[in-house]
Amino acid sequence: MEAVCPHRLGLDGRCHGNDDPEYPCATAALRVASPQLAGCVANLGMQLAALSCWVVFVGMMSSSTLWGNISDQYGRKTGLKISVLWTLYYGILSAFAPVYSWILVLRGLVGFGIGGVPQSVTLYAEFLPMKARAKCILLIEVFWAIGTVFEVILAVFVMPSLGWRWLLLLSAVPLLLFAVLCFWLPESARYDVLSGNQEKAIATLKRIATENGAPMPLGKLIISRQEDRGKMRDLFTPHFKWTTLLLWFIWFSNAFSYYGLVLLTTELFQAGDVCSISSRKKAVEAKCSLACEYLSEEDYMDLLWTTLSEFPGVLVTLWIIDRLGRKKTMALCFTIFSFCSLLLFICVGRNMLTLLLFIARAFISGGFQAAYVYTPEVYPTATRALGLGTCSGMARVGALITPFIAQVMLESSVYLTLAVYSGCCLLAAVASCFLPIETKGRGLQESSHREWGQEMVGRGTHITGVTRSNSGSQE
Repeated sequence: MEAVCPHRLGLDGRCHGNDDPEYPCATAALRVASPQLAGCVANLGMQLAALSCWVVFVGMMSSSTLWGNISDQYGRKTGLKISVLWTLYYGILSAFAPVYSWILVLRGLVGFGIGGVPQSVTLYAEFLPMKARAKCILLIEVFWAIGTVFEVILAVFVMPSLGWRWLLLLSAVPLLLFAVLCFWLPESARYDVLSGNQEKAIATLKRIATENGAPMPLGKLIISRQEDRGKMRDLFTPHFKWTTLLLWFIWFSNAFSYYGLVLLTTELFQAGDVCSISSRKKAVEAKCSLACEYLSEEDYMDLLWTTLSEFPGVLVTLWIIDRLGRKKTMALCFTIFSFCSLLLFICVGRNMLTLLLFIARAFISGGFQAAYVYTPEVYPTATRALGLGTCSGMARVGALITPFIAQVMLESSVYLTLAVYSGCCLLAAVASCFLPIETKGRGLQESSHREWGQEMVGRGTHITGVTRSNSGSQE
């Protein structure tokens, strides 16, 4: 049974008596399902709940391209470090927001910082050898799932007793840890080569060799300096134009469907099944001026189970991505998600509902992970961070729209809502198949002025403009 508190909801995240004049009357349903949605803990009506999520994604969308440009111009480590410190600062401040309007402003600024977090994948990919690149990038995505599970568990213990302020404050602790440790990170040797910092690149390679107990590779490091890095026009050259446009739609569909499913999960669990969700919403509307509504313990446990689906999602993607290739992996993940969404049209029980949501979330998160592998591989070093940044920006457009589909449209028609998500993913599956380049077994391109797919093979071969090291330039 859900716990219903027939009082007023305060900014401390708790219910207050009707005689408390300090807090306006509002309905609240906790929406805690991922680190990015941690700002959506107060629901002032369905439209305001969507708005509280929306501002986070506005910040992410508006900054993703900027962080990509900074990372291409000034270094991957620089862009990542600034974005993390920015997110930490405004994440802590948002826990002390005095009124709801300040929550929106501060969570928007948090989203602005989160827009730079995908650049960690750019930095990481440029240190990885070709054969291990897909596996290592997918494994680092496990920490996304760990963070998601951590947030749900944290909400279970913190929200009932301490309220949303402590939830936001404790959610910033991992960022504080990273902010301390990020100064240990080396800059990408590939970036240093392209920016003309030969000595810095060699120092990084020597450090890698020392820490791995291995000798420096044979050969000479050749500088391939390119001044016009991080230019948007390079994403629309004849060679990359269709890749960029198709990737933008794929990333849009991934985020639109992923976050839509996160929000739908809470709605469906509270309703019990698809067929009863409309009648349940009418009942909620009838009492919304008097009550604030909490997720029950059963809701949280089922939410946790569906969140845990991201771990088998990683394992399945890890198993198929080097067998089927990046394009087919993304297409398969989108197709299965779409099929599971259609099955939700059937009036199934709670257990079957949980299973379908589990499978759907496993595969949509797997598609997201495959996109994170493919995108840094397909763009050259000169525009790799910008390419990933613009794709991340398009993903946030999808995330901006999805609260109004998963929460607002759902009030009108649950079947139309499910059809929108299913149809979008079917189109994304087709787009994945039409990507002009398959990056499986291909090397990273260094410069946008060179042939695609250059990467050193072996230790004894000399290739101009390629850093020959175990930082990602060898098989």
